[in-house]
Amino acid sequence: MASKERIQRLKEETRINILDASLQIVKEEGWQALSMRKIADVIEYTAPIIYEYFANKEAILLELTRKGYLILTRDLQEVRAKHELPAKQLEAMWLAYWDFAMENKELYQLMFGVEMNCCCDMVATLEESEGPYNEFSQAIIELMHIEHPTKDMVCLKYYTFWSVVHGLISINILRRGYSDEMNQQVLKDAIGTIIKSIERV
Repeated sequence: MASKERIQRLKEETRINILDASLQIVKEEGWQALSMRKIADVIEYTAPIIYEYFANKEAILLELTRKGYLILTRDLQEVRAKHELPAKQLEAMWLAYWDFAMENKELYQLMFGVEMNCCCDMVATLEESEGPYNEFSQAIIELMHIEHPTKDMVCLKYYTFWSVVHGLISINILRRGYSDEMNQQVLKDAIGTIIKSIERV
C-alpha cells in the first residue's frame, strides 16, 4: 500500500513540475515559446513522458487556466470575508482581482486571452471558471435594493465592473498604462461609481 501511495505521490509531483516548468518558460520567453519538448528539457525528462501526463500542450494550458481560476477565487473569498458591507466587499474584491492580474500576468493572459488566443470553448467547460463570478454576484445581489433581482440584472452589473477593470488590466499588460498611482485612482473611481449606481437601483 505504501508503495502505491509513493508512486501516486511521485506522479502528482511530476505533474506539478510540468505545470511549474511551463509557467517558468512563459515568464522567461512568452507563451509563444512554450512547447512539450522545451518543458521536457526544463524538468530533464524525455518528451514522451510529458505526454503520459498531458495529451498535448492544450491540456497543459487548460490545467494552468484551472489553476488560475482557483487562485483568483480563493483570493476573492479571503478579502470578501474581511468585510461585512457588500459595498466594501465589492471594492476589496475588485482591487484583489487587479492585484491577482498584476502578480500573475501570464496566468491572466491565458485565462482571458490577452495577447494570445483564448481557448474560450475549453475554458467554458471548467467549473472553476464560474468561481469569480459567483463571488462577485453574491455581493452584487446583497448590495441591490431589490427583493428578487433577475440573473440578467446581476450579470449587467458584473459585466459593467468587469469591462472596466479588465480593460484597465489589459492596457497595463500591453504596457500602455500610466503610473501605479494613476491606475489605482482610475480603478477606485470606476469601482466607486458603479457601486453607487447599484445602490441607487
